[in-house]
Amino acid sequence: MSESTVPTRPAATSQPGVTSRDWDLAIERASALRDTVNRVLVGQRAVVDQVLVGLLASGHLLLEGVPGLGKTLLVRALAKCFDGDFRRIQFTPDLMPADVTGHSIFHMGESRFEVRRGPVFTNLLLADEINRAPAKTQAALLEVMQECQVTIDGEALPVPRPFMVLATQNPIEQEGTYPLPEAELDRFLLKVLIDFPSLEAEVQLAAAASSGQIERDLLDNQQPLMDLAGLQALQALVPQLEMDQKVVDYAVRLVRATRENAQLRRGAGPRASIGLLQAARARALLAGRTFVLPDDVKSMAIPVMRHRVGLSPDMEIDGQDPDAVLARIVETVEAPRL
Repeated sequence: MSESTVPTRPAATSQPGVTSRDWDLAIERASALRDTVNRVLVGQRAVVDQVLVGLLASGHLLLEGVPGLGKTLLVRALAKCFDGDFRRIQFTPDLMPADVTGHSIFHMGESRFEVRRGPVFTNLLLADEINRAPAKTQAALLEVMQECQVTIDGEALPVPRPFMVLATQNPIEQEGTYPLPEAELDRFLLKVLIDFPSLEAEVQLAAAASSGQIERDLLDNQQPLMDLAGLQALQALVPQLEMDQKVVDYAVRLVRATRENAQLRRGAGPRASIGLLQAARARALLAGRTFVLPDDVKSMAIPVMRHRVGLSPDMEIDGQDPDAVLARIVETVEAPRL
């Protein structure tokens, strides 16, 4: 059954404690988020949808694209959509782990230690050009991305909720950069690729940016669409979307197929299966549905797995990329009929 032929909501779909009004409000808020960010980031609708999937699914995102495509602008626009705290870290080769997480200092006069919390204690963290910092600084994000806490001098300090990391990196500059380790990559729910806009979109973008319209929309006119409690309530609904067991099996089969493909030296792990189901649920809500279709899983498979797999040497020599291999795998795994 295609996505266009299914109703917005099945005849009897009510989760315990969730009313029809709750679903209507959640769908309305998700649509408002999409419209607001699309107004700022012109011509990147697919990218905006994937970023909002990450937000709704309470996941972290890795944004990759050449300079000037609006990666930072996208995160700033997202930060303006809800009434939370937003901080940015510019990753550089001399950045230290304590510059990210914070540290404790000793007051001689008072004979006590005081914890100075770093910029990770926020709701939305932009890790700009994350691959410009060495591995020890990148590793400072491992704990907070997985457990939403930072350990300083043996004390575990929780970060505010909701908490989301959006990291950017440039794919074409390799000098002075440090590739992210597999453990770090696996913490990101999605890897989002930002490409050049179409001719029509670029004309619209150039006109809006040169006239100052984008900055006015972003900085002056945009009011928060919801508070933190509203965003948390929206995120709490995502795990409650209906999902048939056949859809769950389909998602797991897609991930396991990457481990059996000779074109990949490293397949995706179980965290990819979990992330794929989370992303599919969030996409369903963004599409205005309270149930998940196989199409939701299929459309999120590549963004969820492209950073979790490794190409075989033969594929690298041939100039292949993970997306091409994953696309072939997705086509070979049969989707269920609901």
